[in-house]
Amino acid sequence: MEDGIRVGLLLVATPQLEDPNFRRSVVLVVEHDVDGGTLGVVLNRPTEIPVDRVLPPWAELVTGPSVVFQGGPVALDNALALARLPGEDEPLGWRALEGGSEVARVGLVDLEAPPGLLAPEVLQLRVFAGYAGWSAGQLRGEIEDGAWYLVPAEAGDVFAGDPDRLWQEVLRRQGGDLAFVSTFPEDPTLN
Repeated sequence: MEDGIRVGLLLVATPQLEDPNFRRSVVLVVEHDVDGGTLGVVLNRPTEIPVDRVLPPWAELVTGPSVVFQGGPVALDNALALARLPGEDEPLGWRALEGGSEVARVGLVDLEAPPGLLAPEVLQLRVFAGYAGWSAGQLRGEIEDGAWYLVPAEAGDVFAGDPDRLWQEVLRRQGGDLAFVSTFPEDPTLN
């Protein structure tokens, strides 16, 4: 059964989503199985922790800001990385996401592999601590309840130079009502 959710799409938190883990977050769907659940990474939560403190061998390949991002509230002691590569090959240590063409060259990095395997190929790389996860049907229910907008991703979203502006930028480029939502104030009680 098709639920409209697929790898490579973005989940953008609606202004009604007050959960501090996801408030104004932009999440890239990296795995989805209608019967097995969904896994994603929050793209706009940089931490203060430099990558060279936790994964020194990978630090020189990281796209700025060179900090670890909090990928979600699950398994915060585990790291995962996403990298964008050119061409069509799938080198050792990298697995392409099975999403649409916009993120076709973004994939998961095996952080256990030697960085030298990928170094010549990497265009951009970002490291995340933790991830976001939903059980089968849970995310579909949250979308239906108005917690998330489901929108197309662009490869640049994963490696945004100004992650604090990503929520507004993604909504603005959607046009129409979602572009209007991008102007929603952080605290509407101050209006």
